[in-house]
Amino acid sequence: MILNERVKERLELQNGILSAADVVSMGFSRNLLSVYVREGLLVRVKQGLYSLPDWMEDDMFTLARGYPRMVFSHESALFLNGLSDRTPFIHAVSIPKNTSLSAAQREKCICHYVKPEFYDMGIITCKTVFGNEVRCYNAERTICDLVRAKNKTDIETLTAALKNYAASKDKNVALLGSYASSLKVIKEIQMYMGVLL
Repeated sequence: MILNERVKERLELQNGILSAADVVSMGFSRNLLSVYVREGLLVRVKQGLYSLPDWMEDDMFTLARGYPRMVFSHESALFLNGLSDRTPFIHAVSIPKNTSLSAAQREKCICHYVKPEFYDMGIITCKTVFGNEVRCYNAERTICDLVRAKNKTDIETLTAALKNYAASKDKNVALLGSYASSLKVIKEIQMYMGVLL
């Protein structure tokens, strides 16, 4: 048995990962996936997600595919924005307060709940180390989030993030100030940036 050409094309388009919903949208039955798994043509990555057997799992991409409203934040967003070279052991994500993650998803990440009015602020798309696109907060929003959570953030991580941001050619201090004002951390941001800039 071989993979259907359309399924193979979809896998190539989606960097080697396929959801049950993708298969149904193509006009196939979900049972096709079970047959492919039994035949060793696909492996089940997690519920509803499948890949080729030799696919190297991109944990950020897999996590994001499982919950589209998830946005990588805090230490994970630092890494994606190039403000930290430390890959987080467990990924930090944010979702709106009026939604929730399943217990299985909560086990795989540190979840921060955000007021719905602040959820969209600073969402961008970044590439993982495997080249897959995921949603995360931009550098300015990430700095504000880390300052807001400074009691729960490792001081070395916060200090390095602030220094890396201050040294970045891509920084947008006006945007940082705007976010800091909205998120009520303007005094702390002004104090840190006053020392570093």
